[in-house]
Amino acid sequence: MNHTVGVTVSIPPSTPVIVGVGQISFRPDDLSQAVEPLELMARACEAAAADAGSSKLLSSAASIAVVQGAWKYTDPARLLAERWGATAHTIRSTDGGNTPQSLVNKLAMRIAEGATDISVIVGAETIWSRRRARRQGIRIPTTDQAPVEPDEISGSPLDMTDEFETARGIEAPINFYPLFESAIRYANGESISDHRDRLSQLWQGFNEVAVQNPYAWFRTPMTAEEIRNPSPSNRMVGFPYTKAMNSNWDLDQAAALILCPVETAQQLGISRDKWVFPLAGTDGADTQKVTNRGALHESPAIRVAGRRCLELAGVGPDDIDHVDLYSCFPSAVQIGAREVGFSLDRQLTLTGGLTFAGGPLNNYVTHSIATMVQVLRNDPGSKGYVSANGGFVTKHAFGVSSTEPPANGYWTENCQADIDVHPTSVGAPDHVGPVEVEAYTVMYGADGPEKLLAACRVRPGVRTWAYSTDAHLMTAATETELIGRAATVDADGVLTVD
Repeated sequence: MNHTVGVTVSIPPSTPVIVGVGQISFRPDDLSQAVEPLELMARACEAAAADAGSSKLLSSAASIAVVQGAWKYTDPARLLAERWGATAHTIRSTDGGNTPQSLVNKLAMRIAEGATDISVIVGAETIWSRRRARRQGIRIPTTDQAPVEPDEISGSPLDMTDEFETARGIEAPINFYPLFESAIRYANGESISDHRDRLSQLWQGFNEVAVQNPYAWFRTPMTAEEIRNPSPSNRMVGFPYTKAMNSNWDLDQAAALILCPVETAQQLGISRDKWVFPLAGTDGADTQKVTNRGALHESPAIRVAGRRCLELAGVGPDDIDHVDLYSCFPSAVQIGAREVGFSLDRQLTLTGGLTFAGGPLNNYVTHSIATMVQVLRNDPGSKGYVSANGGFVTKHAFGVSSTEPPANGYWTENCQADIDVHPTSVGAPDHVGPVEVEAYTVMYGADGPEKLLAACRVRPGVRTWAYSTDAHLMTAATETELIGRAATVDADGVLTVD
C-alpha cells in the first residue's frame, strides 16, 4: 500500500519517538551455551541501540523499564543500568500481557511532558532452556541480586484467581479462553463443526505470518486441517482448542524498545527513517473476576479503550494499515477485532501470534511493537494499531503509531471510568437448582476428555459455575450445542443437562 507522506514540518522537540527496536529468539543446540534472562535482555537492548545507530542511547538512558517475567531478579533494570554505566530511573512492571504497551503509553507521555528523556523497555524469558537444563542436570549461570526494589513498580496487580471459580475447576487460561470461544460461537449462531473450521482457517493465517517471521519460535507450516484436528503432536487441550491454538511460552526470547524525545534523536544523529511516533495510547480493564463479567463473548474495556485510542489518534478502524491484536487464543483475537471494528478477514497479526511466534509470559507485546516499528518504517506514512491483554481478557492497553508525528501531540488516557458504567454480573456460589448453560469447554488429558466446565446463568445478571465428568455428556458437548439448554447444578457444582 502506498501512502502520501506529509510535508516535513517542525516537530515539537519533546515529541516522543521510538528510535530503536531489538528482538532475540535464542535456541542453542548446546545447552552449555544457554544464558540467563538478564543476558538476553541486555542483548535485546544492545540490538535496539544498534538498530537506532547510537550506542549512547543505553549509557545515557534516563529510564529503564523491565517487563516482569518468570525470574527472580528484584530490580533487573538496575543491573542493566550498571552494565552500561547509566544513571536511570528503574521500573519493573506487574504481571500482565498488557504491560509492554502500558509502559510505552506511560513513558511516551512522560517524554512528551519533559519528565524523562531516553527510555528503554525490555523483557525476556528463558523458560525453554531452563526446563531442559534442569532435566539434564545443567546449571545455567544466573546473576544473584540482593533484595532491592526498583524506583517504581508500574501497573496494578493481576489477581487472576477466584475461590469460587477455582473450586469448580476453572482457574487457568486454558480453561477460560475456550469458554469464551463457545460463547462467541453461540452469539454468531454457528454450528460446532463450522465454527471449528473457521477457527482453523483463522489460525492458519497466523501460522503463515509466523513462518515468514525470523524471530518466531515455531516456523513450521501448518494447514488448517492440521491445526483443527487432534494428532499425537497436536492433542486437544480445551475444546475446541488443540495445542496449536494455545499460547506457547516454552521458549527463550527477548525484545526491547528505545524511546526518546525528537530533540534527543536529532542531537544523537539518529536517522529520520528510523523514527516511529506513538500517536496515542489508552488503558482500561474489564472486571477482575470473570464471574462478574456481563457477557462472556464481549469486552467493554476493549470497546471503550480500544476505540478511544483510535479517536485520540484521529483515525478509524479503516484508516489503520497494520494491526497486531493480542492473540494468546483465538477468542482473544475475535473479541478484540469485534469490539474495535476490525474485520476478521484482514491480517490481524504481524508476528504470527502467541502460538507460533511465541508468547513469552508478559512480554509478547514488546515483540509485536518492535515488529510494528519495522513494518511502519518499510511503509512510510502508514498507521499501525497494537492491542495488549493481561489475564483472562482482563487488563488492556492500546497504541497507534506512525512514521508521521501526531498532529496535535501525543496523548494517553485511562478509560476506566467509562468502562465501569457497563453492566456486570454477580456470582451465585451457593446456588442449587435450575440454570441455563451460558458457555462451556471440555478439558482433555493425555487419555482423552476429563472434565466439562460450564458457566451457567441462574437468571439475568447472576452467574454460577459447574462441571461434569460424565463421559456421555462430555462427548455430546463436542458434537451438539449445549449453550441455551436447561440444566441443574447440585450442591457440589455438578452439572446435569436436561
